[in-house]
Amino acid sequence: MTSEIKKQTRFKKLSKGLTVGSVMAGSTFLHGPPVLALGLTKLFKQSSKVDETNIQITNSWLKVNNWLIDHVLPELQWDISIDPELSLSLQGRYLMTCNHQSWVDTTVNQYFGLSRMPLTRFFTKWELIFIPFVGQAFKILGFPMMKRHSKAQIAKNPELKHRDLDEARRACELLLSQPFTLLNYLEGTRFTAEKHAQQQSPYQNLLKPKAGGLALALNILGNKIDALVDMTIVYPDGVPDYQNFWLGDTSKIMVNLRKIELPEWILAGSYEDDPEYRQRFQQWIDQIWKEKDQLITEMKAKHMV
Repeated sequence: MTSEIKKQTRFKKLSKGLTVGSVMAGSTFLHGPPVLALGLTKLFKQSSKVDETNIQITNSWLKVNNWLIDHVLPELQWDISIDPELSLSLQGRYLMTCNHQSWVDTTVNQYFGLSRMPLTRFFTKWELIFIPFVGQAFKILGFPMMKRHSKAQIAKNPELKHRDLDEARRACELLLSQPFTLLNYLEGTRFTAEKHAQQQSPYQNLLKPKAGGLALALNILGNKIDALVDMTIVYPDGVPDYQNFWLGDTSKIMVNLRKIELPEWILAGSYEDDPEYRQRFQQWIDQIWKEKDQLITEMKAKHMV
């Protein structure tokens, strides 16, 4: 009997894997070429109509992914909590921070946000531009793409630092022509126990935050956004990788959204040029991260009850 159950389980996972893989591949090849074709027209002329159409196509692609979650993973339970003070709209402009544990985080964000918030972009590595369809779509859809330079490279050529900042500034400014959600994973990398130990992180559930990206986004967009939103994701059964998630190994996902109030001083300084402001900004982020760390502990405890 046990052997038979194992066979049935393997068959179910194989069926899910084939279904998800086939539908995702088909959806990507259906939606990808139109986005790329329309994106090429922007080489000659910027057009808000083209941008709107590309967002509609992308949202259609996301709807397919969300349909898969609802129908291929019907046993997955969602525990979503939203701050009453946080009013979300598809026409809003939001900056968002989030803890980062797995590539599944982005899928969770898309599942949650599709019907509640504008299309989510996030800071990403320039190297992703070489991934077929996906990388080019990131660029066309206005994802800020950063070229990461080592301290040694910047010391040798200081202009690299300013070039990267200027590119990020241009990408952020282009978002202002439309509703947007700009996500920043402050930890800069996915959380693992090894990274946590190497950093000697003062937080129980988080890596140390990197404040520079958020400071830049606030400097450019801060007085034009509707809210700074902090999303917290908890996987009570353990952090899944992308494959295991789609094979149905995740039984529950907990999501919390809260509004972060912006102090009056936050938009009145320069993170790059003012050491005192930079220290104050980092202390502010540290306090947000302490609260987030405690929230994760409470969410995990809630699951255990």
